[in-house]
This record gives sequence, structure tokens and C-alpha cells, in this order.
Amino acid sequence: MAGTPLAAGAALAFAYALGILVDRAADTALAPARRRLRTQSFPTSAAYAQARLKLSEIPALAARADYARSRLRICRGWALNSILLTLASDLALGRYSVEPRALLLATATVLGALATIGFYASWHTITATGYRKLAVQTAPAVTPSEPSQPPAPAPQTP
Repeated sequence: MAGTPLAAGAALAFAYALGILVDRAADTALAPARRRLRTQSFPTSAAYAQARLKLSEIPALAARADYARSRLRICRGWALNSILLTLASDLALGRYSVEPRALLLATATVLGALATIGFYASWHTITATGYRKLAVQTAPAVTPSEPSQPPAPAPQTP
């Protein structure tokens, strides 16, 4: 059965479901940071919800926001995946006899930490930029008022 299209389909379905679980776990872990970033652009949850609703009425902007959310989910999930893969690699290196263990352990840990930091930084940047753009794109249009004119000088009589 291994190596058959049926096995490949089952593996793909499992990987997809596992990806959803990892994304939800990462979203829960990053929720406090996400809330802090959102409050920098939106004072209340209602203001954010209203902006999202307004954005959905502009197809071109809604498509860009969907793309940004996809990138955000990938970075968020891989931030958690990087931590888990680094931990699994370190545990495997500790369990099995390999040479040079210390060098391999240090390399796996450093590369894993760099990947985690990179994915987290990407998530943070995409999230902050998304909130800022949403606030700007959905802000009420401000029409410039006429500049104040100084009063006209009173006519002088000779």
C-alpha cells in the first residue's frame, strides 16, 4: 500500500489537517502579540471589525488582504514548526550516538533558533503592516477645508 496513490492521498490529507492544527496552536500562542499590534492601529475591536467589513467591499484590496493573510499563516505556522523541529532534532541527536554530537547539536539548535526568529519576525512585520494598511485604506475620507483667509483690509478714506 505504501507508494500508492491512495497512500499519497492519505498522507496529503493528514499533512493538511496537521497544518491546520499547527496554525491554530501558533495563532493561540501569538494572540497577545497580535492584539498589541492591532491596538496600535485600531483603538477597539469594533473599529477593527468595521474596517474589515469596509475592506471587503473593495475587491482589489480584499484580494491583497487575503494574500497577506496567507503569508501570515505560513510564517505563523512555521515559527512553531521551527521550534518543534529544532526540539525533535536536538532530542534525536541526544538519543543516538553520532559524531561529532556537540557540533551537530549546536548547529541544529542555532539554525532552528534562526529559522524561528526569522519566521516570527516575518509574521510580526506582515501583521503590523497589515493593520497599518487596513487603517489607512479604510479611514474616512477627509476633505481639505478652505484655508483660513485673513480678513481683507478695510478701505482707507483719504
